[in-house]
Amino acid sequence: MRAWLVVNHFVHAEKFETLYQMILKTAHSFEIDLECKTNVELMCAIDGVDADFPWERPDFVLFWDKDILLCKILERFGLPVFNCSYAIETCDNKALTTVALMKSGIRMPRTIAAPKTFAKTRYPETDWLASVGDALGFPLVLKESFGSFGFQVYLVRNLDELMRKTEEIGTRPMIFQELVKTSIGRDVRLQVVGNEVPAAVFRKAKEGDFRANVTNGGTMLPYTPTDAEAECAIRVAQILRADFVGVDLLFSDSEEPILCEANTNAHFKNLLDATGIDVGFDIFRHILNKMGRL
Repeated sequence: MRAWLVVNHFVHAEKFETLYQMILKTAHSFEIDLECKTNVELMCAIDGVDADFPWERPDFVLFWDKDILLCKILERFGLPVFNCSYAIETCDNKALTTVALMKSGIRMPRTIAAPKTFAKTRYPETDWLASVGDALGFPLVLKESFGSFGFQVYLVRNLDELMRKTEEIGTRPMIFQELVKTSIGRDVRLQVVGNEVPAAVFRKAKEGDFRANVTNGGTMLPYTPTDAEAECAIRVAQILRADFVGVDLLFSDSEEPILCEANTNAHFKNLLDATGIDVGFDIFRHILNKMGRL
């Protein structure tokens, strides 16, 4: 069986390379000939008008990038792609994630998306931010719509800070969220594969940080999710049409979990380190089962 692992040509950080090698090794254990392809290698060989596929067709594509256009093109050629472009695009954009989960029954922080402006670099005026502060209260969380590992996420304590940070971000898409005070500096990451949660961790922020991301210095421990947390994470994956996804949940003052965000390209190396569970095996089993190969 032949497959492609699609990665980003311009990302060379050690943690990415380590993850790719993990995935390639796991694929080999399933007797899958998994070939690594970059988005540059593929995109620059595809004629957007010519309908011919320029390579020998793989049986499926494991798409570990966020080059949405390339993902859509591969789907257009009829290739089975995991995750699908809809899931990747929706999870990559925090505002789209919120919209996709509206009216779903999934509890989320109150969220306001920044209105679109046609200014090139920054909003021409920011008086409207007073309405955001009135609606969500301070402190609040400002998130750029595109960002990973807790980067581009900011705690804003008052209207002056909100205006300054918004001017600093400029016209990059962003959302504003209420701060879930019962979960400051702690959350849980549930890795969903299909309709199961094979691994989960509790994450705690380093002292003085409200974000629990390990990349920012946080720590993680193995975690057994409650039934409500597992059901919530699986439901999020279903709505977002994700075959596999890392779902981050916050703690409310009751038993009900609160969705923080979802990541289709979650780095499960940290999960392995904390739990001893390599969810790459679960991902390949799910793909092969979905394709009728198991």
